Amino acid sequence: MNTVTIAERDSGRSTKAHIAFGASVFISTIVFWRTLSAWFAYSLHNQSGSHITLIPLVTAFLIFRERQRIFSSVRPSMIAGIVVTLIGVALYWTAIRGPMSWNGNESLSLAALAILLIWVGAFLSSYGLGAARAAAFPLLFLVLMIPLPERFLDWTIQLLQRGSTEVSYLLFNLVGVPALKQGFVISVPGVSIEVASECSGIRSSLALLITCLLAAHLYLRTPWKIVAFILLVLPVSVIKNGIRIVTLTLLSLYVDPRFLTGSFHRDGGFVFFLLALLLLFPVFLALERSESHRIGSKAPQAAD
Repeated sequence: MNTVTIAERDSGRSTKAHIAFGASVFISTIVFWRTLSAWFAYSLHNQSGSHITLIPLVTAFLIFRERQRIFSSVRPSMIAGIVVTLIGVALYWTAIRGPMSWNGNESLSLAALAILLIWVGAFLSSYGLGAARAAAFPLLFLVLMIPLPERFLDWTIQLLQRGSTEVSYLLFNLVGVPALKQGFVISVPGVSIEVASECSGIRSSLALLITCLLAAHLYLRTPWKIVAFILLVLPVSVIKNGIRIVTLTLLSLYVDPRFLTGSFHRDGGFVFFLLALLLLFPVFLALERSESHRIGSKAPQAAD
């Protein structure tokens, strides 16, 4: 009877926490509606932000999937929640002093970070530090919603352009196609191609990063293996993009010139995204199997 009473008490506490957190998010949505609208518009108009609307859905799924562990002991942490919320409010006040637009800038990035901190503060106030620690990955995953600041985004795109150009030039030589490289322009007999910012593969690289983060969280446990697997995203993205450039160029030269301008050039990135996953899969499988082997070796042996 006493056990039932404790269970009922914990259930009632969780229900109140859910209502409090839901109300906090709803009120903040109304208060920050203008910023949230600019945030949403940014995700629609920028290839580097097309994933933004997907992130909160994935976070909600992860929290729901692990709800028993996360909400096993709800103990509101009002002080910690208020401190984090006040930091978010201060950051937001700093952000709104600059112009915000869907073109993306530091003000929008800072405002987005501020709103996320306010939501995390509401989570702490509603559920407590224990629940926040248990939900650390889903909460940190929300960071991917923040638009990349323009300077960092430009630097990342140039890095992908440079890497894709070098890989493409190397691949042309490996397949026996004479190539000259000047900056981001590669000339082969019959055509010159420029690895423009639009061809950097930033969207597919972010999608690959998100996919690898989720796979590592769900199936890997050793920190260094998780980090090593995530660090593979950049080189694999560059290799994948180089293969895409070379493939489209060769198809345009030997099959149909429209391969460089047609629908496959614009919408065929998914095929090469699957190629990147295929390149990463053997590494992931080896890491995952080593995790299973390690856990199995630590299992207690049955007595004779």
